[in-house]
Amino acid sequence: MSSPRFAPVNEQMDEIRRDTLEIVPEAELARKVERSVREGRPMVVKQGFDPTRPDLHVGHAVSLRKLRAFQELGHDVVFVMGDYTALIGDPTGRNEQRPPLTEEEVRQNGLTYAEQVHLVLDPQRTRIEYNSSWLRPLQLKDLLELTAKYTVARMLERDDFSKRFNEGRPISVVEFMYPLMQGYDSVVLRADVELGGSDQKFNLLVARDLQERYGQEAQVCLLMPLLRGTDGVHKMSKSYDNYVGLADEPDQQYGRTLSIPDALLEEWWRLASGLPAAEMGAALEGVKANPYTSKRALAARIVELYHGAGAARAASDRFDQVFRRREVPEDIPVHELSPDDPALAAQNGEVLVSKLLVRVGLAASNADAQRQIEQGAVQVDGDRVAARDARAKAAGEQVLQKGKRHFARVVWR
Repeated sequence: MSSPRFAPVNEQMDEIRRDTLEIVPEAELARKVERSVREGRPMVVKQGFDPTRPDLHVGHAVSLRKLRAFQELGHDVVFVMGDYTALIGDPTGRNEQRPPLTEEEVRQNGLTYAEQVHLVLDPQRTRIEYNSSWLRPLQLKDLLELTAKYTVARMLERDDFSKRFNEGRPISVVEFMYPLMQGYDSVVLRADVELGGSDQKFNLLVARDLQERYGQEAQVCLLMPLLRGTDGVHKMSKSYDNYVGLADEPDQQYGRTLSIPDALLEEWWRLASGLPAAEMGAALEGVKANPYTSKRALAARIVELYHGAGAARAASDRFDQVFRRREVPEDIPVHELSPDDPALAAQNGEVLVSKLLVRVGLAASNADAQRQIEQGAVQVDGDRVAARDARAKAAGEQVLQKGKRHFARVVWR
């Protein structure tokens, strides 16, 4: 990696504090930063990501951008791919152990993480380390040594464990292993700083204790706020289908961002926009002045972060074309169909709209298509379809629309 050029200590601390929820302990971080500048040695800053699902999203990017800030301040970042801990499953925030993933599922998910992490982080200052490389070789005696360095009493200080214990609900021993194994990552890497969401505080503190018991200087824990997803309630997660993916297509990123409640605008500007501090004040004033205009600007900003300014302008233009001017986009899929197609069961030169929707992929089944029609979500050539048994002519061309965003052009031959 290139030689670091360190910013002054006060400047570093100001940047690190920005939008950070908690630094444990902050005085130790200041001493680490001062020593780093004095000795010309970058700190090792790590964060672990268990690839339990494919693709990173803008919720992940909150802490990824903080890691990028450490890189720009001259420090080395280790992106820990939790390919081994993912096989256990982090019980944080859950009332029971997660169903285990297969190694192949974890491997495939990890491939997408490795591809997408550099959408935020500087490749020249990022190490991607797979924790299976040091966890898998551990022998029984090594695991016994690790477990001997922590007590059950300390484990039960964790809120979700203590609640389940007091309610008489089971806690498997393997769940106790998760924070120990995450903490062992910090021991192996000799981490100076570890980042995590606010729900990871217990796990990060376990790592501090383990480092000291292995004779190392304890890491500083830097806790980041959890970005609420598009539903405005839960933290962003694929499990809740309230996410915006880093690798999503521009139109999808744009549209999903526009779906957030107005109450989330300030939170998303601060945590999801990656806007420089000097420009944040004006953005937040815009939230108060005109929430809709602010939301459009935020959606464009997020697309620009991951796809570039040109893609952001194009996504905004397409949104206006489809939703504001009620025009049909030019690049919708075209399906050449024949009235003789047995799946359509044409009668007297007409086909059921419900069967047509299934045939072009706008509905999963006839029942789904009929439900969409009854809900008023289906149009043919701009006219809303009212009856579930409605028919369309099997001749010429038609434009089918489901909801606000899904189109298909049918060409009969």
